[in-house]
Amino acid sequence: MTNIYLNRWFSVSYHYMNMIRDNPDRQLFKFYGTHPDPSHLSLQACDYSEQEPVLHGTEYVDYAVNFCKRHKIDIFIPRLKMLEIAKEVHRFDAIGTKVMVCRDIELLECMIEKDQFYEKLQGTGVVPIPEYYIVETAQQFKEAYETLIGNGHKVCFKPTNSEGGMGFRIIDNNMNPLENLYSWVSLSVPFEQVYDTLSAVEKFPKLMVMELLEEDEFSIDCLADAEGKLITAIPRRKSSGRIYIMEDIAELTQIACNVAEKCRIPFVYNIQVKMNKGIPKLLEINPRMSGGLYITCLTGVNMPYLAVKTIMGQPFEQPKPQFGVKASYIEKPIIMKE
Repeated sequence: MTNIYLNRWFSVSYHYMNMIRDNPDRQLFKFYGTHPDPSHLSLQACDYSEQEPVLHGTEYVDYAVNFCKRHKIDIFIPRLKMLEIAKEVHRFDAIGTKVMVCRDIELLECMIEKDQFYEKLQGTGVVPIPEYYIVETAQQFKEAYETLIGNGHKVCFKPTNSEGGMGFRIIDNNMNPLENLYSWVSLSVPFEQVYDTLSAVEKFPKLMVMELLEEDEFSIDCLADAEGKLITAIPRRKSSGRIYIMEDIAELTQIACNVAEKCRIPFVYNIQVKMNKGIPKLLEINPRMSGGLYITCLTGVNMPYLAVKTIMGQPFEQPKPQFGVKASYIEKPIIMKE
């Protein structure tokens, strides 16, 4: 029996735990989870769970180490506080817990702070980077906006260290405020409204102001070995609504190969790119299992389980994804465990 711990994950980790549990080799696993919300859906797939305290820095690492020690955890798959955990990963090594995390601290910091990662890849030829500017004042925001408009771009912005779509907004000066009130909640916002809001403070947390990428969006889910050597990469195109299509696109596979060669990210990670004028440009790289990985795995490649086999040092055949899969998802009711 192998004990696996996932800390404060998204709800989709419910799928990942069950994908590892329902493996073709009939290996036995016991899952442990923690979350500040004891009724969080991710914990419903766990064999054991407990309410996680709100801690920061070394105190949080202390908690995670003690949890792993108490429950004899073999594999720890962190989402929260990955950087802090990676910095003290030797403490987990000392108690025999393998941690599924990037140990290159400088690289991990870059991936978390998107502006630093853009700087790292700028001009390397690994992947095209959108035109962007980092701003901390309203005047800088205005100058960046005007430069991008002058270069023929539509404009968007987001925090440099956000996760997923948090804080992402599109500048749209043609919005009708009344019509907007009667419509769906929108990501669009007029320039003047943003500028007035930012002008209310002398300085604000860093924003990345960048060209809006208007065409197809792709997530490239990647599986690598512990040294960062790429095993497989599967592009997933976001189509209309909830529709996704897994496609064999040589240009995107080459980007995944370039990223793997340059960065050597281990285990499972996700490269997000978006097309603009036919050119795939980088949005971000997430050094963890993506929120949509369970859809990508419909190609027949069980990435969560293969990542577990990788960290355990167990060999497996080269996975062969079945491309051309068109997929979606629906809500499924489950009875909550007490």
